[in-house]
Amino acid sequence: MNGQWYDDEAGPLVRPYAMTGGRTKPGPHGVRFDLIALVAVEPQSGADEAAESLLGPEHRALLGLCRSETQSVAELAADADLPVGVVRVLLGDLLEGGHVKVSRPVPPAQLPDERILREVIEGLRAL
Repeated sequence: MNGQWYDDEAGPLVRPYAMTGGRTKPGPHGVRFDLIALVAVEPQSGADEAAESLLGPEHRALLGLCRSETQSVAELAADADLPVGVVRVLLGDLLEGGHVKVSRPVPPAQLPDERILREVIEGLRAL
């Protein structure tokens, strides 16, 4: 071996348990975030910016991703390049701190029937 290291370009490695403080479950309430759960930033006052500055870099990265648009847990994990389990724990922290709100998408059974939508479109075209 020529003594050359190839890891320098990989950057710093932070283990997932270090990002979550060894926790594997989100929040004290045992909240479970589905992959399709939608996460949005809660509207905040200027006083909460100080509290946000105390968050870790991964927390702030997730908030930054949610600021531009509401995203699913799966999208956040992909965009932040973090394991889904880590994102769930971090989102639990953000939810508990009042930084984000989480909602579930409308189940397909509650969406309007395609036939009804087509009739509405045809009715609008007839106007």
